[in-house]
Amino acid sequence: MQHAVGSPLPPPHQQGHGPAAGWSGAAPHPGPPHPGPPHPGPHAGPGPVNPPAPPHHAVPHHAPVPPAPDTTGHVQLPPGGPVPMPSAPPAAGTPDPTSTTLAVLLIGPAGAGKTSVAKYWADHRRVPTAHISLDDVREWVRSGFADPQAGWNDMSEAQYRLARRTCGFSARNFLANNISCILDDAVFPDRPVVGLGGWKRHVGPGLLPVVLLPGLEIVLERNAKRSGNRRLTDEEVARIHGRMAGWYGSGLPIIDNSQLDVPQTAQVLNDVLARAMASPPQW
Repeated sequence: MQHAVGSPLPPPHQQGHGPAAGWSGAAPHPGPPHPGPPHPGPHAGPGPVNPPAPPHHAVPHHAPVPPAPDTTGHVQLPPGGPVPMPSAPPAAGTPDPTSTTLAVLLIGPAGAGKTSVAKYWADHRRVPTAHISLDDVREWVRSGFADPQAGWNDMSEAQYRLARRTCGFSARNFLANNISCILDDAVFPDRPVVGLGGWKRHVGPGLLPVVLLPGLEIVLERNAKRSGNRRLTDEEVARIHGRMAGWYGSGLPIIDNSQLDVPQTAQVLNDVLARAMASPPQW
């Protein structure tokens, strides 16, 4: 291999060659050079013989010692693992979801307010909490982004699955460090193995799913205020909303936030999570 200008690459350092061979740290002792033999005078006999220069202190050979780890900002992460089911609450008192490490999945159609509610809920917790949005992670892909508005195909499906795995990995790392997570995604009830089951596989059985489902007129109004690839056609919004109605009768908690603002919805979410902690849903 050569540089662009044609000169060959320098040979790599080898053991015992050059200053980069090991971390010995030995250096020559400073001091004046050893004097040479004196010039003999005309009647002088052989001059005194200087004793040989003392050798440098020998350094015992050890394996190279790596530099000390950077302690600035260094955090030893515990191994990430699936979040378990919430433990049974004590006999006295109601579980407090605002001060407990939780993993929450907020489900709903486009325009349901998932992102706004999730951000507000995460901002007003008593314990550290992260908000992980599937759409945000999907949009990390810039060149080659598979926009579902152009049609749901193999590429958009693959990017969705990849984003969900990435979100699940992030959630497990946060939870392993006692940081709660709320994830939001438009999970369809007619594809439970792909959507809900996928989240359960990636995060763990202790993930608490909650459905946010306002009326159709509300999601249409909110969708109209969106821009970019987040804004869908009215027909697509109505189709997604109709599919989301399949969550009724599923056993998952459902919040109709048609008449609720974001703080009110977050409070209802806390009430729902308190009940879910006391009696975890079977899903």
